[in-house]
Amino acid sequence: MSRLQGKTAVVTGGGTGVGLGAAKRFVEEGAFVYLFGRRQEPLDTAVAQLGSSARAIRGSVTDLSDLDRLYAAVKAERGGLDILFANAGTGLFAPLGEITVEHYDHIFDVNVKGVVFTVQKALPLMKPGASIILTGSSTGVMGTPQFSIYSATKAAIRNLARSWAQDLRGTGIRVNVLSPGPTRTELALEVVGKEAFDALGSATPIGRVGDPAETGAVAAFLASSDSSYMTGGEVFVDGGLAQV
Repeated sequence: MSRLQGKTAVVTGGGTGVGLGAAKRFVEEGAFVYLFGRRQEPLDTAVAQLGSSARAIRGSVTDLSDLDRLYAAVKAERGGLDILFANAGTGLFAPLGEITVEHYDHIFDVNVKGVVFTVQKALPLMKPGASIILTGSSTGVMGTPQFSIYSATKAAIRNLARSWAQDLRGTGIRVNVLSPGPTRTELALEVVGKEAFDALGSATPIGRVGDPAETGAVAAFLASSDSSYMTGGEVFVDGGLAQV
């Protein structure tokens, strides 16, 4: 398939998990991908897998100067941007009564502030027909014990897409949310634990956890002209967890 032939993409949180799954599919479909993330080793490993159609830039979505450096490289090397997958995120458990200011600040800083400025700083490079994809979560529409702050950030992401779709009227730029459910990623296994995570997958109608390749396939759809009449929307890739 070559739906993304000649396109330029940025994937934040691109070294592992859902971001890497999307980057692989973007490259398979003809795009050149910039992977952006905090840890050099996973970025290097990812680029080794993806080959000459990928480049890694180390940085944090919470550091605006890092974002400036990322987009300066995109502009200098590619001239513009067709696809932005604002995927970087984090999550930790804390039940009501044990939520700290540090917990709140860290998660909102990465998951909301990071997304806002990742997108805003990319806009000058984005062309008519460009696609912005935000990573949401099934938790954004569900009540999840001990996970309220993370879930609230994902509910915020959903409204950002709705509001930005209005702000982007007339530009030809689309924005949609891709919301995974339990997906086998390094971060999810670290936060939830393998046994609990597998149990969560078993609770879905499909009966298993998802694979990053499955979210990557949906990301490629949202990135391509196949979704040209979609903006302000949300697509769940959650095994039915939040749907029934």
